[in-house]
Amino acid sequence: MQTGNVETWNGTMTDIGPLYPFVGSEVFLLIVCVAGWIVWHIWQARMESSNYNDDVAKLKTNGNMDRAMKGEKILRSM
Repeated sequence: MQTGNVETWNGTMTDIGPLYPFVGSEVFLLIVCVAGWIVWHIWQARMESSNYNDDVAKLKTNGNMDRAMKGEKILRSM
């Protein structure tokens, strides 16, 4: 990738050309990153909620809560 011929700093930016690749796509990339971040948070919250509900259901059956309170390993490790 060539970012222009910079032999002297006397001149205008339009004469030098782009200084990095994908000039002009910053807003699009920001939107993609923010959307991905939001989707990841939603996915993470759903996954944690599902795991929590599974753990609660497991502790409610067959006296598992009492066994867990006594130190027995009932739930899966993280």
